[in-house]
Amino acid sequence: MTALLRIIAWTLALALVALPVVAVLQGWIGSERWPLRTLRVVGELERVEDRALREALLPYASHGFFAMRLDGAQAAVARLPWVERAEVRKRWPDVIEVRIVEHRPFARWGEDRLLSEQGRLFPAAGIGPLPRLPLLDGPEARVADVVALYNESRVLFTPIGYDVRRLTLDPRGSWALTLSNGTEVTIGSQQARTRLERFARLLPRLLQQKTIPLRRADLRYTNGFALEWTEEPGMGNRESGMAKAGNRESGIGNGESKGNPPRSMTEVAGATATASAARASTLAFFTMPPRPPSSFPASGLRLPAFPIPHSPFPIPGPTT
Repeated sequence: MTALLRIIAWTLALALVALPVVAVLQGWIGSERWPLRTLRVVGELERVEDRALREALLPYASHGFFAMRLDGAQAAVARLPWVERAEVRKRWPDVIEVRIVEHRPFARWGEDRLLSEQGRLFPAAGIGPLPRLPLLDGPEARVADVVALYNESRVLFTPIGYDVRRLTLDPRGSWALTLSNGTEVTIGSQQARTRLERFARLLPRLLQQKTIPLRRADLRYTNGFALEWTEEPGMGNRESGMAKAGNRESGIGNGESKGNPPRSMTEVAGATATASAARASTLAFFTMPPRPPSSFPASGLRLPAFPIPHSPFPIPGPTT
């Protein structure tokens, strides 16, 4: 009996000591005695709003210093827009210290996300428009490839006075970009870097031949590319007064059927161009002049290895 009473006495003593501690840690008591009064932010916040930060921490700070759950508070801060990562700590006696690293946007991604400089996608909900950012898009697993080709494209077009406004990679692996002057360029899925180098080298020469803007360029041909020009004022569907090419459909380039443009297009050899009377805009096919391989400039940039889908069926017209 004496041993049993001794066990009961020790149990009651431990309970009297432990229960207050548990009550304080759980926030049942003591939140008024040890309140959290100060929010300290380490570093400068450019995009995270102070009001949103306080609202995210208030439900956890209301339990008092000892009962505040740091993991929950940290997760709540990390869910705020523009927050890449966050760290929340308590400082005795009444301070919550928050360290936040903000996303630094590199580009818009698709319709509802942004891409950070660290290569992370984050939602753009609640974020105002950022018109000066380029628009990139593609499968999420190909983010690195899209960014690599975008950077390489800027190196090609910036020296001739154009920036890359948009670059997309569709689910089939085909690339397309839009330049700052509004020209839409269809690249295809094969030899993206090589095709862009060739087009960027000849673009100033092409634009000098026309007084009207270049609307579209299709680079998916073996030895040239198809061009579509905007309509000249008052031109309508009449042909332009430019000279037609001497070589017609059977005598252009290397004669490969997959490299020739559709027969509704007018073919152009070298620097000669014609207009198509079948459409309001001018359609032309620019054939590459011969150039020795050794005359191509070497480039220090390397294009990532892109998987190239192959079709078992022959496709007429341009290659992919």
